[in-house]
Amino acid sequence: MIVVPVKEGENIEKALKKFKRKFEKTGVVKELRRRQQYDKPSVLKRLKMERAIYVQKMRQTEE
Repeated sequence: MIVVPVKEGENIEKALKKFKRKFEKTGVVKELRRRQQYDKPSVLKRLKMERAIYVQKMRQTEE
């Protein structure tokens, strides 16, 4: 459970912003989206490899 302490006279928008920030840091939405769909280990391995190749190419062009 996320608890956001609100000081006396603090703006509600500011408190809501604090809540959203804390909620995002917990990673609940990210985890939920990840669990909605099952990906085979072979697919995950291929995506990881493709990303590594892409990053390597970007680093080479940067230098």
